Amino acid sequence: MALETRVYQKERTIKFGALLKASLGDLYGSRFLARQLAERDIKAQYRQSYLGIVWAFLTPLTTAAVWIFLNSSGTIRLSDTGVPYPVYAFSGTLIWSIIVASINSPMQSTQAAKGILTKINFPKEALLLSGVYKLLFDSSIKILLLVLFVFFYGVGFHWSILLFPIAMLGAILFGTTLGLFLTPMGLLYKDIGKIISFGMQFLMYVTPVVYAIPKTGIMKTLMTWNPITPIILTARDLVVGFTPAHLDYFIIVLLVCLPLLFLGLIIYRISIPIIVERLSA
Repeated sequence: MALETRVYQKERTIKFGALLKASLGDLYGSRFLARQLAERDIKAQYRQSYLGIVWAFLTPLTTAAVWIFLNSSGTIRLSDTGVPYPVYAFSGTLIWSIIVASINSPMQSTQAAKGILTKINFPKEALLLSGVYKLLFDSSIKILLLVLFVFFYGVGFHWSILLFPIAMLGAILFGTTLGLFLTPMGLLYKDIGKIISFGMQFLMYVTPVVYAIPKTGIMKTLMTWNPITPIILTARDLVVGFTPAHLDYFIIVLLVCLPLLFLGLIIYRISIPIIVERLSA
């Protein structure tokens, strides 16, 4: 009787549906581990810092203070914002800081776990989820401070402020999506992190963070089409009680982010084993 000969070959096709299902499954299954990692990092971060939780909002506060001083001293002349300028500047820099933190979160969370990546087998998506937990913690503190800031300058309470956390979730979604695409290269090359820092500093000046969109000129075009613009403006409008003028663009950006987020999770899942292999070599 002749024996059947079978040849096994490495499968070269990438099944995106299966990879996405496995990634989402690991995200859900590792939620307890992610929470433990986030609690550990948060406690260590503030236990080893003299100023503690103040660092969560010190950067946006100092950035806003510089622009408030420049505006009040007449060094620069900014167009009317419709609200007290300190509220406009601080809300813009605070929302911007959340977006920047969201972009850096996937890379920083994975980078911080380099020591255990090569030693312990666990769902790597737990690192992403722990980063999101830390973002939510820091963002909640910043949101409370912003609400106090708004009341201090007499803007008052508006029902739209209750929707502000939803806009912040949109900002975190946008930043995390972008960060997922940058993480694999950032883990291999430290230059990527420096490029992100430099690029975000430049991008801030073509985003209505501390000044309004000009009425004419090239800056008007750049700021209008900048995908971060509707996130900043919609979130700020909800805080101060304005009707969001860029709500449609804001929704479009979030709808585009959703499939890109899934694609980013797939790329992360494919690339992490390769990165771990290189780190352990």
